[in-house]
Amino acid sequence: MTPQTTSAVPAVATTTTRSIGIDFCDATQLESVQRSAVMLSTSDLAPKQYQAGSVGKEKAIANCVIALDIAKRTGTAVLMVMQNLYIVQGKPSWSARFLIATVNECGRFEPIKYRLRNLGRVGVVNGKDYGDLPNLECVAYTRAKGSNEILESSPITITLAILEGWYEKPGSKWKTMPEQMLRYRAASWWTSVYAPEISMGMRTIEENEDIEDVAFEEISSTIAHEVESKTASEPLDFDGETGEIYEPPTATPTTPPATEAKAEGNPQAAQVKAPF
Repeated sequence: MTPQTTSAVPAVATTTTRSIGIDFCDATQLESVQRSAVMLSTSDLAPKQYQAGSVGKEKAIANCVIALDIAKRTGTAVLMVMQNLYIVQGKPSWSARFLIATVNECGRFEPIKYRLRNLGRVGVVNGKDYGDLPNLECVAYTRAKGSNEILESSPITITLAILEGWYEKPGSKWKTMPEQMLRYRAASWWTSVYAPEISMGMRTIEENEDIEDVAFEEISSTIAHEVESKTASEPLDFDGETGEIYEPPTATPTTPPATEAKAEGNPQAAQVKAPF
């Protein structure tokens, strides 16, 4: 009998390795990244914040290293990251178009779609009459590939933009291109809920431009005294299960408790020890 021979079949990997960022503790990898950053910082195709001639060599190289790390984490070309990542009010911000394109190209979802409808006129908001301004609503939606479940964003409306202060902000594009701004905001909110790893927790340019930091205002001494006088000066004792607060007695009892009264007439009762 002729023995059967079997050929070795190469094993096929059944799992994929998730892309991670740069290991800044790996000296060899960091040296390679720095060389790439130096090259990018001398390119005229890179935006100004990455060019050594515009922001200085050290700062440009540092910005390029960050761009390389983000590109590696998101699986995106570094030039795309550099051309779509901006600093708005000191915060890194994505271009809304880039964020939408990244979601559409990630391979996990169908392309994002938008549902626009007119809810009627805005009317009076915060005491101001907006007349016949249409209260447009936009919802971004799609579904994961292989699933029939529709994934929707929270609805964005013109009334919401007015209430949040986006519409009346100086230079706001909500007045000139409302439908486009509705789409951008709906897509950003959709990504924050269903794919936050794609945006890496960063907002879009439009969102950061609409956000206003509230200036610090020191409270007056009168208000501070009122708050202090109405605040408990001692920690409260309460039951952790029921939440009932144990309040200290307001006055010393003038009559002895029943147990003490019995003890006076009964010597044996006086020998009973109080529990601890």
